[in-house]
Amino acid sequence: MNDNLKHEALSKVPEVTLAFWVIKIAATTLGETGGDTVTMTLDWGYLAGTALFLDLLVVLVIAQIVAKNFHPFLFWATIVASTTFGTTMADFADRSLGIGYAGGSLLLLVCLAAVLGLWYRSQGTISVNTVAAPNVEVFYWAAITCSQTLGTALGDWIADNEALGYAGGTLVFAAGLAVIAGLYYWTRVSHVLLFWAAFILTRPLGATVGDFLDKPVGEGGLEFSRPLASAMIAGFIILCLLVLPQRAGRHPQLSQVENVGD
Repeated sequence: MNDNLKHEALSKVPEVTLAFWVIKIAATTLGETGGDTVTMTLDWGYLAGTALFLDLLVVLVIAQIVAKNFHPFLFWATIVASTTFGTTMADFADRSLGIGYAGGSLLLLVCLAAVLGLWYRSQGTISVNTVAAPNVEVFYWAAITCSQTLGTALGDWIADNEALGYAGGTLVFAAGLAVIAGLYYWTRVSHVLLFWAAFILTRPLGATVGDFLDKPVGEGGLEFSRPLASAMIAGFIILCLLVLPQRAGRHPQLSQVENVGD
């Protein structure tokens, strides 16, 4: 098989496995505690924090697009940047703009639907296994960022419910993910749609876990310091990347190339 064709057929994002979801949830939790560290603990405010993480996200997305191969640390650094930006952006929309959790969630849902719709119209699919070309990567990272921001707003909305709190919110989103897993294994529902549903729900799950770690005991949290919680989660992610296998996803084109080369 031609090595250049094989290279082009490999996705620039990781294979979706259990390890992927473990690291994804940890990354979203880090996004919550890391974003709150900058905007609240360091008192930068939502606007300055959003600008900081947007700049970092743009730099990392460009590096991800320019890269020739899948690089686990670069990919997950970009995911963390998107989830941290999502935290500060959602907080800015919900609180500084005064549209509230419901308004912010609805606005972000519309943005995500628009991105996925444009992606589908352009490529005929929104499968992450096709993320191998720069134009598709732009759609992918735009969808990722919108889903991370939407997840933050949803997580804060549920956690703000006094009847649920942070622990209750965590259980709600964990139950939602369990339902998606059941649909994946026991039904014929599109795996592409289930992936995006799971990706969205892991963000509020991470947001509620992050809030549970750093909020005061009186508000239902564990009252860990945000910088300490962020450092612990970052260390866990690095350990996972060193221990758990991270392989590039396989583009559908690969099977065709292999058949031609045989």
